[in-house]
Parts: sequence; C-alpha cells; structure tokens
Amino acid sequence: MDAGENTYRQGRTVTKTVGTDAFAVTEADLVALEEQLGRVPRGVVGIAARCACGRPLVVQTAPRLEDGTPFPTTFYLTHPGAVLNASRLEAAGVMKEMSDRLLEDEELAARYHKAHEHYLAARETLGHVEEIAGISAGGMPVRVKCLHVLIGHALAAGPGIQPLGDEALEMIKDEWRPDVCSC
Repeated sequence: MDAGENTYRQGRTVTKTVGTDAFAVTEADLVALEEQLGRVPRGVVGIAARCACGRPLVVQTAPRLEDGTPFPTTFYLTHPGAVLNASRLEAAGVMKEMSDRLLEDEELAARYHKAHEHYLAARETLGHVEEIAGISAGGMPVRVKCLHVLIGHALAAGPGIQPLGDEALEMIKDEWRPDVCSC
C-alpha cells in the first residue's frame, strides 16, 4: 500500500487514515454526531477526520446500513461549520464551475477519476455491496454533484487525494478550517 492510500478495519475503528489522526468511535463521538446531525447517526464505523478539539468532522460509514440499505457515502461530513460552508459554495454555483472544468482540463479529470478510485477502494475494504459497486459519491468521476462529499473525502484522505475537495477547502479557509476549532 502506498502513502496515498488508506487502510481500514471493519467495525467501529479506523486503523489508519492518511493525513488525519485515526480514532476509534467512542460513546462521546456518537453523542456529538447526534448533536451535529440532529438525528441518531447510522452505519458509523469510524471517525475519518476530527476537529482540532477532537470532535468528529467526518464520519466513516458502512456501505450497507443496519436496515440493509446500500449507502455509498463512505465519508460523511458532519461538522456544522464545514456543512454550512459546503452548502454556501453549492449555492454560489461552484459545483457547475467545477463540473465544467472537468470537461476542459484533462489533468484535473484524471486526478478526479483517481480520487473516485480511492473512494471506491476505501469503501470496498468495509465490505462489498453489489448495488453500489463502481458508484462512489459526490458525482465522481465525471461531474460534481455534492461538495459535502468531496470535502469529507478530502478531510479523510488528506491533501492531494481529492483535488476538488482540496479546492473547496481552500475556498472556505477564511470562514472555516479543520485545524481551528469552531465547535
């Protein structure tokens, strides 16, 4: 496994997440997630990225929820500040601009496709779900459909893996940053 890949163990613990600290899911995390989401979290198998204060930023979810529903969003952005800023970017039309750039910039499109493959590989280590095989999230690999997913992936994987997630994080850095607590 190269330095750009993540390794995971099925269950409630992330054993290694490149670019972020890896932590097991604690009861305090589950309480924080419920507070952040406004509902009981589903399918939690790990905390893929944390705030500077230790609270969850991104939860890692199982590819099949407890009720049997396939769930393609492996890296689910939960921090209210990050969610709010991702929503602001979406409302400002950033997704369309990024999607248009994917059609014009072959290098960016290739990097985005590689991010799609990374996402699929990370999810596959948690279990194979035929209904979502080959489908990542966020519109990958050909368009941008959800900046929340791309930011979550970028935070979980670390810089250089998810190019458009990295760009989105750069766009919101004056409003929200993962290394400065705003909980």
